[in-house]
Amino acid sequence: MKSGNNRPVKKKPQQEFVALLGVGIDGDDGHTRLTRGKEFVLFGGSADTHARMQETVIKVVERLESRGRRIADAAPAELRDLLAEASE
Repeated sequence: MKSGNNRPVKKKPQQEFVALLGVGIDGDDGHTRLTRGKEFVLFGGSADTHARMQETVIKVVERLESRGRRIADAAPAELRDLLAEASE
């Protein structure tokens, strides 16, 4: 793509964004629940489901922080294992 003066237009490099997304599908009370953190977004669910998603992701984030890491630093398999442990 060229600009009006025939110089190529430089595209800004896109920043990578890594986050966990939690979606609860059992919310039927008319409330829209949304919780956002630096590296996660939780949407929907009943009050109990949403609270459980919050507790789980907070445990995962805390465990990673204790290792000096973030969600973006973790491999998918590591996140799966941490989520499984935190949800027990």
